[in-house]
Amino acid sequence: MRAMKNYLLTIAYDGSGFHGWQRQPRERTVQRYLEQTFSRLFGQEILLNGTSRTDAGVHALGQRASFHADIRIPIGRLARVMNNALCGREEGSFALSPVRILEAREVPEEFHARFDARGKRYFYRIRPSRDIDVFRRSYVYHVEDDLNAGAMDRAAKMLIGTHEFKSFEASGGTPRESTVRTITDARVYAGVESCSDEIIFDVSGDGFLYNMVRIITGTLVEIGRGNRRPEEMAEILEGRDRTLAGHTAPPYGLYLAEVFYGQQTGLG
Repeated sequence: MRAMKNYLLTIAYDGSGFHGWQRQPRERTVQRYLEQTFSRLFGQEILLNGTSRTDAGVHALGQRASFHADIRIPIGRLARVMNNALCGREEGSFALSPVRILEAREVPEEFHARFDARGKRYFYRIRPSRDIDVFRRSYVYHVEDDLNAGAMDRAAKMLIGTHEFKSFEASGGTPRESTVRTITDARVYAGVESCSDEIIFDVSGDGFLYNMVRIITGTLVEIGRGNRRPEEMAEILEGRDRTLAGHTAPPYGLYLAEVFYGQQTGLG
């Protein structure tokens, strides 16, 4: 009888070549790409439970996914073996996979990457410049206007706390019983080092509605342009109406940075 164990992966990926995370029959998705690779590698069906269903074009630095399997490879070598298999799918002697396993660890049998998650952190990269950088076109939102980062930060701070976020939910997602969410941190700041020409929107919370971060980002860009006052953010929250908020920023500037778990899991 095979001894099934529960594993948790921390995953980074370039989402520009994928139709999102979630498995779809005829689309190249991150979940399907990983499941196909690992099922072939381990000679058994591998089904991943991902934490966040990132949209097409969205990237991740810290996606989490759990799965049950009987794997005889020592846990200390598992991530390396998985990464070698992922690179082996790509064409060319020196090709690298757009997906990388950052960590693999064993977790308790009952642990579930999605249902045990207690929060997430996202950041969004904005480049205000009339000079388009073609090498970053799939990784930042190019805005051909100057942006007032200070005004954007003041508006972002109004999101902190427990609020009704109906104004920042796009139609088309999975219906939610509640659109109340708690934002624990929200800030806008200038990029550093090689990204010093960028503005970063950094937000953490217990959960996010469909396209919530992208709609908030679009609203912040309109505030940064001077088309809206920072104080309007509070009015938009109170209005509970999607038409009051700004445009939906494109997916390619968005990154899932971290997934948080409770202290009892030992995962942080």
